Amino acid sequence: MSRIVVIGGGIAGLASAGLLARDGHEVTLVEQRDELGGRAGVWRSEGFSFDTGPSWMLMREPYEHAFALLGSSLEAELDVVRLDPAYRVLFEGEPEPLVLSGDVETTLARVDAIEPGAGERLRRYLGSATETAELATGGLLSNRFDSVRAFAGLGLGRRFPTLARLLIESLESRIRRDFADRRLRQVLGYPAVFLGTEPRTAPSMYHLMSHFDLVEGVWYPMGGFAAVVDALARLTRQAGAEVRTGARVRRIVVEGGVARGVELASADGGPGEVLAADLVVSAADGHATDTKLLAGVPGAAARARRWRRKVAGPSAVLVMLGVRGALPQLDHHTLLFTRDWQAGFDRIFGAPAADPADGVTDPASLYVSRASATDPSVAPAGDEALFVLVPVPPDVRLGSGGVDGAGDAAVEAIADRAIAQIGAWAGIEGLAERVVTRRTIGPADFAADFDAWRGTALGPAHTLRQSAMLRGSTRHANVDRLLLAGSTTVPGIGVPMCLISAELVLKHVRGDRSTGPLAAAERARSRP
Repeated sequence: MSRIVVIGGGIAGLASAGLLARDGHEVTLVEQRDELGGRAGVWRSEGFSFDTGPSWMLMREPYEHAFALLGSSLEAELDVVRLDPAYRVLFEGEPEPLVLSGDVETTLARVDAIEPGAGERLRRYLGSATETAELATGGLLSNRFDSVRAFAGLGLGRRFPTLARLLIESLESRIRRDFADRRLRQVLGYPAVFLGTEPRTAPSMYHLMSHFDLVEGVWYPMGGFAAVVDALARLTRQAGAEVRTGARVRRIVVEGGVARGVELASADGGPGEVLAADLVVSAADGHATDTKLLAGVPGAAARARRWRRKVAGPSAVLVMLGVRGALPQLDHHTLLFTRDWQAGFDRIFGAPAADPADGVTDPASLYVSRASATDPSVAPAGDEALFVLVPVPPDVRLGSGGVDGAGDAAVEAIADRAIAQIGAWAGIEGLAERVVTRRTIGPADFAADFDAWRGTALGPAHTLRQSAMLRGSTRHANVDRLLLAGSTTVPGIGVPMCLISAELVLKHVRGDRSTGPLAAAERARSRP
């Protein structure tokens, strides 16, 4: 048994703490905020409830696997429903939306109606996506990639030509080979944004997202992602981990290049309690770990230089709206795509503008979640809870949000434009006047609340140099007995990836070098 301190009470930190505690270790999780969940937060106002982070559930299997490793099951902990329709897409300049069904055959027929012959080409595209997804889930995602043995059993020799093309060719180029219609290209390319990048720079390997999106389907946990956080926190405590909120880590204690524990901040921000440990797991933002928590530790300048070479994913302006009356014009998930969406990507991923507000196009490609379409618990009867995400550059100069219009001017202006755009494109008259409660979140909030590098909403972008084995390692490069978890390390961005990162932490502690998810027999080793 080891004494282990886990920093950060988000998805990755909670799962890491729970798995390690079930393996018999003495685990203390420390979270700087008063609430658990990290980016997977919740805001309640006037009878409405809003997710303030993840809201789109793909890749059901990592959830099932994580709950099994924690000694339970997805079905026992959550009520998860599959959405049908999966989502609706509104296109600038097009009178008709494209509604993506929960049934793949229905979707193929609708695609064929837009571009004759595209339905059969999409079938082949999804076949390739499924094969790539099986490669990823079978060995790439749950892989430590810290030795030659990490590549054994993946069949990379025979798959190398295919894998090389998947990594070198861009997602945009892969899509253009099969589809001519702008609308179809956008539907197949938008998952790149979930990965913190754009179709032009994402490796075509990420067309695997269309397998999860269109074949496995889109899911929703009743109660929102707050229910996921509550379940993980409950299982983590049941496993025996101590969970402490309102406990900010001031520094990781390093002696002779080895992590020996953490020092908490006192009430005035100075040195406070020291928690000794045999191992430290940082599920905090990777940049904050390297530049703040390890400040003064040899190698600080080199660590800072590494981050300057990385590509940041986008930030976002988030808008939570409690709306009186029904909004049948919107599905549970609705996407709005501009005709020239590349202009938006250029502004988000280009050089910082002199005026950060210039980084957002008007209109903008954006996303709307109407969770009340599925979940009556999130809004008063007859009313709607909307969550709007507008991708923006990772630039804290855009400022912070606030409640009922009290945020910084640039953030509130982006929110106002988004509300007007949704109303105009979806045919909702007087949407702004029907809002009874509102909250915005901006890039500066991500930086202040989560120590997010450059105020990103997601983490480092999944470009070629920041994907798979090139993204990094669960083991810190410079400090022994310091492990990393969360969206800024392997395997990457998103709740499923954060759950897998916790499994990678468990593998490191066990000395397990297997190249896929822990097998059913291995789950039994996670003992109460």
